[in-house]
Amino acid sequence: QVQLVESGGGLVQAGGSLRLSCAASGRTFSSYVMGWFRQAPGKEREFVATINWNGGNTFYADSVKGRFTISRDNAKNTVYLQMSSLRQEDTAVYYCAVRGLLMKVTADSYDYWGQGTQVTVSS
Repeated sequence: QVQLVESGGGLVQAGGSLRLSCAASGRTFSSYVMGWFRQAPGKEREFVATINWNGGNTFYADSVKGRFTISRDNAKNTVYLQMSSLRQEDTAVYYCAVRGLLMKVTADSYDYWGQGTQVTVSS
């Protein structure tokens, strides 16, 4: 069993930045792929970014590429999502998730999820 707790969400103006954190516990964090997803009201949960076990490989959705950066600190059992140049369309609940060894972009490929943190971008 893995427990994930996101933090760092909030209200920010368009063009601003936020850093989300996801603290993991319960298993050997460093062995697993981590991902960030988001869900806006009335929309399906969508992939944002993923990172492999040692941080050496990352992959992003086209909508956030060049603006968001995923990273991890295995010593702290934490994965981060640095978000810059935020837009109103980035407004959503952001979730972190964990899966096995291979990086995937579909939500149903992930095994454990956090409770989510709200990010609201104002004009």
